[in-house]
Amino acid sequence: MPKIIAEVNCAIHDSFRVRQLMGMFDLPMRHETSERFEVELPGANEEWSIGLIVGPSGSGKTTVARRAFGDNLYQSKDWPADRAIIDCFGERTVKEITHVLSSVGFSSPPAWLRPYAMLSNGEKFRCDLANALLGEGVGGRELAVGTERPSACLPATPNLLPPAPNICVFDEFTSVVDRTVARIGSAAVSKAIRSNRINRRFVAVSCHYDIAEWLEPDWVLDMASGKLARGRLRRPAIQLEIVRTDRSAWKIFERHHYLSADLNPAAACFVGMIDGRAAVFCGVLPFPHPTRPGWREHRTVCLPDFQGLGIGHALAEFVASLFAATGKPYTGTTSHPAMIRHRARSALWRMIRAPSRAGIPPMRGLAHTSSHARLTAAFRYVGPTRSSEAKEFGVRGVRRSAAREGGRTGPARPGSERRGPGSEGEAEARREAAAAIRAAGGA
Repeated sequence: MPKIIAEVNCAIHDSFRVRQLMGMFDLPMRHETSERFEVELPGANEEWSIGLIVGPSGSGKTTVARRAFGDNLYQSKDWPADRAIIDCFGERTVKEITHVLSSVGFSSPPAWLRPYAMLSNGEKFRCDLANALLGEGVGGRELAVGTERPSACLPATPNLLPPAPNICVFDEFTSVVDRTVARIGSAAVSKAIRSNRINRRFVAVSCHYDIAEWLEPDWVLDMASGKLARGRLRRPAIQLEIVRTDRSAWKIFERHHYLSADLNPAAACFVGMIDGRAAVFCGVLPFPHPTRPGWREHRTVCLPDFQGLGIGHALAEFVASLFAATGKPYTGTTSHPAMIRHRARSALWRMIRAPSRAGIPPMRGLAHTSSHARLTAAFRYVGPTRSSEAKEFGVRGVRRSAAREGGRTGPARPGSERRGPGSEGEAEARREAAAAIRAAGGA
């Protein structure tokens, strides 16, 4: 375990005010000031993925990080004032850029079209974070495209970054965002790195202790005490309170939907709340059909401050389980790569149309909302249903015998759904869906 010794020295310019200040506070007369820090950090050859250097302002966090990691300390760049964010990551492909942006919880296509200066502080923070993880402004090798270990049932996810020991060190981590954004952003980064979607070691440097359990670091260096603590922390569970509401709630979410700000007046509306704040929205429409009517997912939107943890997926799947309890099919169509990827992997969904353009032309006047001209994939919900909760949420036509009841009640938690292996036929269907996605390049 290496010992890091960092010492900084600076001459004190002699002046009347300096001498006056020394006299007022009885400070010794000296011509220079210095600080020395001596700490221990895990070595690059040790097993770890995420580290945290934390402490109050002036405790030497940045000095130690620069001494220990050198060029791996991220240096923020000047973002162009007249170019969309999507154009500001060098020669990367759109697929590479959107994948990393989504991985750090910035999964809002409308915001990707705005210049950096027009983004919120939370969105700017995530752009800088994506830029750092892509290798921009960080020493060492830059992004290299590869593939993760292949799976017969799942679509391959791009392995966008070179393998460890490449390290990204991010100073002032979460310092410019509110504490909710800080916690959610920390958890999103942790999830992306530990799932190998971003195969780079990450060290956060921050003055905020509240992010530690959300970042789930393998080690924490507390500069207030100079002590190194090992052992991965575990983040708290996220309680998602789900309420049924009217369409007025859409006003909070409309500007963040990647297709349209319109909401059908007939939509049944649901909102997921975290700590009393609206975080995610899901709308459902009846799907008329002469022989087999059903339900259709209309709008699902997660606010930028809460992206990156699968909260949108959790609400969408909970709502699907309510309407599937009527015995009618529940389907959803999407063109968002992250949503296609998630549902193709999930045992709760079955792909009924691989990424393609829908073959039915749009009705007159609906061309701007139709999927006819876009590359989309369609899915049917095949997971467990919740008859009792469906009645509580006012879903009509619930059939007691139509469903496989889920074993859990109460608010949904992201990632807490039970996902069984499914039947052999379902596994084969997922393999075919995965091959279709790779062929289409849609996720």
